[in-house]
Amino acid sequence: MKFFINLTVALLLSGIFASAQTTQNNIGNGKVSGAILDEKSQPFPFVNVLLLQAKDSVLVKGLAADESGKFIFDQVAAGKYLVLVSMVGYQKSYTDVFSVADASINLPVISLKTDIKSLSEVTVIAKKPFIEQQIDRTVVNVENSIVSAGATALEVLERAPGVTVDQQNEQLKLRGKEGVIVQIDGKQTFLSQQELITLLRNTPSDNIEKIELITNPSAKYDAAGNSGIINIKMKRNKNYGTNGNINLGAAYARYGRSNATATINHRAGKISTFISGGAFLNKGFNNNDIYRKIPFENKVTIFDQKTERINKSKYYNVRAGLDYFVNDKTTIGVLVSGFYNNWSSPFGQTNTRILNEDLSLQRTFRTNVYNGGIMNNVSANVNFKHQFNDKGKEMTFDLDFVNYDGKKSSNLDTRYFKPDGQQDGSPETVKNNMPSDINIGVAKLDYAQPLWKGKFETGLKSSLVASDNDMVFEIKTDDWVLDPTRSNRFKYTENVNAAYLNYSGSISKKVKYQLGLRGEHTHSIGNSVTLNQKRDRNYVNLFPSVFLSNQLDTNNVLNLSYSRRIDRPNYQSLNPFEFYLDPYTFQRGNPNLKPQYTNSFQLVHVYKSFLNTTLAYSRIKDMIAEELPQQIASENKTFVTSDNLDNQDNVSLTVSFPIKIAKWWNVQTNFTGVYNHYKSFYLEEQLELKQVSWNMYASNQFTISKTWSGEISGWYNSKAFYGLYAAKPMGMVNAGLQKTILNRKGTLRLNVNDIFWTNRFRGTAMYKDIDFSVKSQWPSRQFRLTFTYNFGNQNVKGARQRNTGSDDLQKRANGGS
Repeated sequence: MKFFINLTVALLLSGIFASAQTTQNNIGNGKVSGAILDEKSQPFPFVNVLLLQAKDSVLVKGLAADESGKFIFDQVAAGKYLVLVSMVGYQKSYTDVFSVADASINLPVISLKTDIKSLSEVTVIAKKPFIEQQIDRTVVNVENSIVSAGATALEVLERAPGVTVDQQNEQLKLRGKEGVIVQIDGKQTFLSQQELITLLRNTPSDNIEKIELITNPSAKYDAAGNSGIINIKMKRNKNYGTNGNINLGAAYARYGRSNATATINHRAGKISTFISGGAFLNKGFNNNDIYRKIPFENKVTIFDQKTERINKSKYYNVRAGLDYFVNDKTTIGVLVSGFYNNWSSPFGQTNTRILNEDLSLQRTFRTNVYNGGIMNNVSANVNFKHQFNDKGKEMTFDLDFVNYDGKKSSNLDTRYFKPDGQQDGSPETVKNNMPSDINIGVAKLDYAQPLWKGKFETGLKSSLVASDNDMVFEIKTDDWVLDPTRSNRFKYTENVNAAYLNYSGSISKKVKYQLGLRGEHTHSIGNSVTLNQKRDRNYVNLFPSVFLSNQLDTNNVLNLSYSRRIDRPNYQSLNPFEFYLDPYTFQRGNPNLKPQYTNSFQLVHVYKSFLNTTLAYSRIKDMIAEELPQQIASENKTFVTSDNLDNQDNVSLTVSFPIKIAKWWNVQTNFTGVYNHYKSFYLEEQLELKQVSWNMYASNQFTISKTWSGEISGWYNSKAFYGLYAAKPMGMVNAGLQKTILNRKGTLRLNVNDIFWTNRFRGTAMYKDIDFSVKSQWPSRQFRLTFTYNFGNQNVKGARQRNTGSDDLQKRANGGS
C-alpha cells in the first residue's frame, strides 16, 4: 500500500518539477497604473494585462487586474512602453506608446469590447482550468473536466481542494471542519446530513457549471457556516437567440446507471427564458463490516457484523426561469425549480456473530432490512433589480418560498440462531415510517452605492422555517402494534431576522479594506409532541468581519481577514427520535443541542495570480459533533448521536498552483494540511484529541490534437479524525479521454474513476467503553461514457447570473452541511 501511494503521488506530480524558468527584468523606479471597464462601463476584474516594450513588443511584465479592474506595475525601468489588455471572447486592446522615467504614469481608462467575429467563427477556443483561484474563493469548473463528465455532484466535491467527503458517516468537511453551508445557485438546502448526501449523490455533474468554495464569507452572507460555504452553480442561459444542449451518459460499477439532461434557452428583446430538466437512474451497493467490543460487569461481548445493501434511486429535476428587462437599469425575474428523489434499498442484510471474550460463539442473528424514501421539492423565487446609475448604486429584492415534502420508511426482520444453527426464539419484526414537511419563506432586500472613495452596502433579511416530522414505530405480533416508546412527532419553527452594514474602500492604491457588521435575532421552538418536551430559544448575536488586501508589488498580493460565525443545529439532529438499523444499533437525536460559534482568521498570499497560499486559524466554541458513538452496555446496544463539545482549534495551510509543463500539458495541484485539537468533558471524562492530517489533489490535462484531449487526476486524504472516529488514509486515481465531434458541437467522453479501487473507509473509535472498527466500500470504481451536444445560437453572451433570497437557507433541512 505504501508503494502504491508513493507511486501514485509521483505520477500525479511528475510534471511539477519537470521544468523551471527564470526571467530577468530590468529594475527601475517607475510605476504604471490603470483601470479596465467592460462595454457597460463596469469594472472588469481579473483581466490579463501585459506591459510590452514599444520598439519590439517584447513582454516586460504581466499580471491580472484586481477585483475592481485596476492594475499597477511597479519597479519599471525608464523607457517607452505600451500595454496590452486581453480576455477570451473580447477584442484585444492596446494603449498608445508612453514613456516612463522615475515617476508614476496613470493611463487613461481601457475598455474591452466583445469579439463577435471571433466568436462566430469559433476561432477563440479556451477553457478555464478545472480549479481556479480567485481573490475571495476557489472555483471548481466542473464543465471543463473530462473525468467529471457523467459523475455526481458528490463525486466532484471529492476532488475539490480542502473538501473531505466522509461516505461512512455521510458528512462534508471543508479544511478539516464540519458545519459547511451547501447552497445550490445560492439557495441553502434545508435537509439532514444524510438527505443532503443523498441529494448530491443523485445530482448529475452534467447539470453543474461550477462549484464555489468560500472559506471566509463577508457580513453580506448569513452568519451560518463555521467552515464556509460551498455554492453549486447550475448551468444557465448565457446567449441570445435560441440554443440549448443535451447530455446523455451511462456508467457501470458492478451495476449500471444512466443520466440524461437537456436545456433550452431563448432570449429576444426584453425577455430571457430558459427551461432545463434531467433524469438520473442509479443502482449501487454499500458494504459495511463492524467489529465492536462491549464491556459490562467484568465481561466482554463481541459483535462481528457484516452488512450488504443494494441501493436504487430515481432522481428527476426541472428548472425554469424568466427575466424581463424593463429598461437598461431595471430587471424583474421569476425562477421556479423542483425535484423528485426516490431511493430505496430493496435488499439489505446484516449477519452478526455474538462472541464471548475468548471468541467462542454465543449466538448469531440475521437482520433483513428494507430502507426507502421519497423527497419532493418545489422552490419559487421572485426578484427585482434596479440600477440607479452606472457607478454602482443599485437595489435588489428577493422573495422566496421553498417546500420539502418527504417520507422515510424502513422494515427490519431479525431472526436469532443458536451456535449449532437452530433458530433461537421468535423473530423480531418492526417497521417505522416518518413523513416530513418543511416550509421556508424568505424576504431579502439589498442596497449598494458608492460612498466617499469606496462602496457602501446594507441589507435586511427575514426568514421563517417550519418543520414537521412524525415518526411512527410499529412492532409485529399477530398484527402491527404501535410502539409509543419509539414513536415521536417533532415540530420545529425558526425565525431569523438579520441586518448588515458593509463598507469597502482603499487606504492607498495598494491597500484596500472591507469592514462589515451583521446582526441576527433568532427565535426557535423545538416541540416533541409525543414526549411533551418543548425547547424555546430566543437570542441576538453580532457578527463582525474585517478584510484587508495589500498589493505588495506587481507580483504579490497579501489578504488578511477575520469573521465571526454561527452554526445552528439542523432540524433532524434536534429531533429526539430513535432510528434503528438493527435491534442493537440505532441513531438518536438530541433536543439539547446548542448553537456553535466560530472565530476565524485567514491570511492569503497570491503570487502572480499563480501561486495561492492560505493560512487559516479558527476557534469553535460549543462545537456540534455529529455521529458520536455511545453504548448501553447492559443491553449490548450501540447508538450514535450529536452533542456539543467544549471547543475545537483548527489550523490549516492550503497551497494551490497550476503549472504549464508544455503547450500540450497542464498540471493543477492543491495541497491542504490541517491541525485539529478537540478538548471537552464528554461522558463524564476529559476528552482531548490532537491530530495533523492532509489531503492533496492533482490533475494532469493533455491536449493530444485539435479534437482529442485527456486527463489524469487523483486525490489522497491522510488519516484523520471524524468526531471520535480515527479514519485511515483514502484516495483514488482517475483517467479520461475526450473527443470533439460534429463540428465542435458534440463531445464524447470516456473515463474511469478510482482505477485501483482505493476509495474505501476504514476507521476505529476507542473512548471509555467504546471500542469498535468499521470498514465500508461502495461503487467508487466506475466506467463512464457521456455524450454532449450543443445546438442553436451559441454566439453572443447575455443573460444575467443571479442568486435568490433563500440562498443561505436550504441547508439545515439538509443536515447542517
